[in-house]
Amino acid sequence: MRWWKQSEYGRTVAFVLLLVVGLWELAVRMFGIRAFLLPPPSSIAVEIFNNPGFYGYQSLYTIYITAMGFALAIIFGIGLAIAIVSSKLLDRVLYTLLIASNSVPKVALAPIFVIWLGTGGEPKVAIAALIAVFPIVINTTLGLRAVDPDMIDLARSARAPNHDVMLKIRLPNALPSIFAGAKVGISFALIGAIVGEFVAGERGLGYVILTSQATFNSPRAFAAIILLSVIGTVMFFIVELCERWLLPWHVSQRSAKAAH
Repeated sequence: MRWWKQSEYGRTVAFVLLLVVGLWELAVRMFGIRAFLLPPPSSIAVEIFNNPGFYGYQSLYTIYITAMGFALAIIFGIGLAIAIVSSKLLDRVLYTLLIASNSVPKVALAPIFVIWLGTGGEPKVAIAALIAVFPIVINTTLGLRAVDPDMIDLARSARAPNHDVMLKIRLPNALPSIFAGAKVGISFALIGAIVGEFVAGERGLGYVILTSQATFNSPRAFAAIILLSVIGTVMFFIVELCERWLLPWHVSQRSAKAAH
């Protein structure tokens, strides 16, 4: 019965997507919209299938930048959250710095990263990590703090050292929150990669969009946008699959299974 519900859900999603694409194609042809304003889906598909190597290469580069930025955001985000929870002084200092840095538009920081790190992949990875790290830190911090006080008191009464309390009680308890932040962070990392490619890119789907806009090549720009949406969706579901694999016991996973 479960497989039937899942296949029914997949058919519904496929039907909605086909309906949207069909209405898009019909509207462009019925109203005579020029291709440089809004190309029909058929033109976008032809553009992708006529240049598979080109789009494959550009997509892989953007995926690489996004994955590297996301990995750094996970490492630094969890590390900063542990530091915040472990020290009241660091809590005040790091939280203030995080909020201040998050309020600055990342596009404004991108040229500075280019000056510091050059025009290669490093500034793009740094921008992706900087954008993705904030939700990871916030969610991880909330998860590390959301521990039953009785468990902490029990561990301390048994004279458990602080690092054991962190590794064996707080971190396992925070895993659902960490994955919640990671699912937001992976989307932000992709945005950061595109911002970096806009500012100092010679490769990647962001660079494709930028150069296409300069030549009014709308089918190429829309092709890159469609590929970005596919990449973002796939990356999100990869993180979600990791969550289901590592946290099958969590109530959110049981609720999701029951819904399907």
